[in-house]
Amino acid sequence: MAKVAFLGLGVMGYPMAGHLAKKGGHAVTVYNRSADKAARWVSQHGGRAAATPREAAAGQDFVMACVGNDDDLRQVTLGPDGAFQAMGKGTVFVDHTTASAEVARELAGAAAAAGFATIDAPVSGGQAGAENGVLTVMCGGAADAYARAEPVIAAYARACTLMGEAGAGQLAKMCNQICIAGVVQGLAEALHFAKKAGLDTEKLISTISKGAAQSWQMENRYKTMVAGEFDFGFAVDWMRKDLDIVLAEARRNGSKLPVTALVDQFYADVQEMGGRRWDTSSLIARLER
Repeated sequence: MAKVAFLGLGVMGYPMAGHLAKKGGHAVTVYNRSADKAARWVSQHGGRAAATPREAAAGQDFVMACVGNDDDLRQVTLGPDGAFQAMGKGTVFVDHTTASAEVARELAGAAAAAGFATIDAPVSGGQAGAENGVLTVMCGGAADAYARAEPVIAAYARACTLMGEAGAGQLAKMCNQICIAGVVQGLAEALHFAKKAGLDTEKLISTISKGAAQSWQMENRYKTMVAGEFDFGFAVDWMRKDLDIVLAEARRNGSKLPVTALVDQFYADVQEMGGRRWDTSSLIARLER
């Protein structure tokens, strides 16, 4: 059993912290900007709530975070009441936020100067993966720190891989989002085409999902896409945030992402349609408006 702090109890962090307490058997302290949510988590899972990230991090073996973006991450780590102000030598900070590789390297440098380690560890699997404890985790950082953190991360992960040095986890997550953007757009176009062509979409998916076209998105989203129901997954606003990170990194490293850039603009269209909180499969709504 380890002493663990978890910073950020959103749709992902809330169940992830719960798995640390229930499945992992760890002593968990939570922090959330909305204190009532932290109190609710404690009433459900035990442990304790802290008033600040600094208070939450004091005396812990591991500090986990899952917040919104780079700025949120800097606030809960480097701010006056940030976790890094209280973390002791030998502690490991594990960041599950989808953020830039740049901030991951920044935090790794700050931690090294203070005598502790960081792992950037963005996740894939969405809210359902977090709730069921079957997330895929992509990590960047030192091998020894990863070896210590991996058994703790295992409480909510079905797969966890060290991709390289600091920032590598975030770069791997960018690849994940590049793949998703293209696959969802392709599926949206296929379903839209099938309807226009008069095909039975159930028979179609039953057939083509047995071949090379098969994907997680096809298996899990085609029915709701056909029905025009878009409240089952990762929100468009968050996908655009992630794609902004991807495209900024592409400009830095010189990679060419024409499809990703195009799909990002398609998601901008969905936002203008009022779909900011629709899930990413709502690309089909843009085709059928």
